[in-house]
Amino acid sequence: MLAIEYFEVECPEPLGAAYYKQITNDVLLDHNLLRVINKLHIFIDPKIPIFTAVGTLKKITTIVRVRDFANVNPLGDKITLVISDETYLAPMLKIFWQKYGKDRVEQPDRFTVILYNIEVDAREIEDLVVADPSESLFKDLIYAFRLIAPEGFRVRSEKFSKERFSFVASEDTLIEDLNPLIREKFALMGEKP
Repeated sequence: MLAIEYFEVECPEPLGAAYYKQITNDVLLDHNLLRVINKLHIFIDPKIPIFTAVGTLKKITTIVRVRDFANVNPLGDKITLVISDETYLAPMLKIFWQKYGKDRVEQPDRFTVILYNIEVDAREIEDLVVADPSESLFKDLIYAFRLIAPEGFRVRSEKFSKERFSFVASEDTLIEDLNPLIREKFALMGEKP
């Protein structure tokens, strides 16, 4: 648990809190999410019934652009890309096919991509965003909290930004204004709403 600065599970039943702390730890560890969460406060009350998780995130890796893993070399009516890292090759090719068409994109080998007859400056190709790690992070967090929340808690409210998140679930209809509850739980972590 050293990866998280603050981690607390609040529950009227102390044994339930201990179990949920272990469940949360295991799920976040299994999904490699402990490294991105800075603070986490979970509140569970089966009598209401409600499950609330609020937290702050560590700074997320920046977006990945073509220039981060490829050299872009324009020459005549073609632009040759020399790939130094194949990690983002597939998403880059997909973007190129969508933007320019498959007939203008050639991949003679795994480290070379050639774009033919496109009306784009080499800098525009270099600046093209290929991946945003935060997009998959939010999906992964939602999935993890669905696993952590008690069975049958299918009514949910989820809010995620690059700095913080809240996840509220219940068996019943949620109260209309969840903001006071969410603010209260952020305050317990020493965070301003």
